[in-house]
Amino acid sequence: MEKRILLLIGVLFVALCLIGAYIYITLQTEKEISKRIGVVVSILPQAEFAEKVGGDKVQVTVMVPLGASPHTYEPTPSQLKEVSKAKMYAKVGSGVEFELTWMDKIISVNREMLVVDCSKGIELIGEEHGHEGEHHEHKEEHKHHGADPHIWLSPKNAKIMVENIYQGLIQIDPPNQEYYARNKEKYLQELDELDNGIVQALSGKKNRKIMVYHPAWAYFARDYGLEQIPIEKEGKEPTPQGIASLIKQAKENNITVIFASPQFSTKSAEVIAKEINGKVVLISPLEKNYLENMRKVAEAFAKG
Repeated sequence: MEKRILLLIGVLFVALCLIGAYIYITLQTEKEISKRIGVVVSILPQAEFAEKVGGDKVQVTVMVPLGASPHTYEPTPSQLKEVSKAKMYAKVGSGVEFELTWMDKIISVNREMLVVDCSKGIELIGEEHGHEGEHHEHKEEHKHHGADPHIWLSPKNAKIMVENIYQGLIQIDPPNQEYYARNKEKYLQELDELDNGIVQALSGKKNRKIMVYHPAWAYFARDYGLEQIPIEKEGKEPTPQGIASLIKQAKENNITVIFASPQFSTKSAEVIAKEINGKVVLISPLEKNYLENMRKVAEAFAKG
């Protein structure tokens, strides 16, 4: 009997120690997190940029979550609460619909935070253009309307966005400039390696035309000598005549893969794929794991 009691006491003691250790670690973790600088970004790829540069000095909040579309998403009260505590907001700045609709509201929640324009220094492509070589220089905010907002889908542009985020971080947190600089240089090297890898992946692709549901890949196409043929234009589904024209283009250009995004309906893409005896392949422009996702996209384009 005494042995059982002693065993029970021993088990309870160990359990209490484990619970105490868990509580201590949790409190310490929360304490460390509370010390981090609040940084808010609009989309998931930016979160990787900010976290790679900011490391353990920043706590990043993403406004448009996984699976949501920047064209329709509305911020939640809890997200606006995070904005109210943030030191910096890194906007895409290229005319993303979420920002065009909500940026004024977001800034009004916290007028003290630094707003960084990640598109600063990037040449924007006109939204009506689907392929390489057609662009205009990025000048002022009011000229972003009518521009293709998907600037992050070019590793070259991503490097500029990372640099802009870095400049923002050293402005709000000068004592950690060297830390941010080291992180930035390391990540820029990874982006260079990504760029070289994409060039290699696409080097053997003879058919340089790709058919996509949503025209998000103009910057990628420009950088790597591709031409995107979009199915939907200006957010509108194609008409029956439009679908017939796309089917004709696909057949003329020996296209057998239609690329769609998980944020949009695949109905039109599936109709076209069926008519050309092809298939629909999903690629996402909004994954957080930027490096891995862009490699997957390049591999998909190379095979398609």
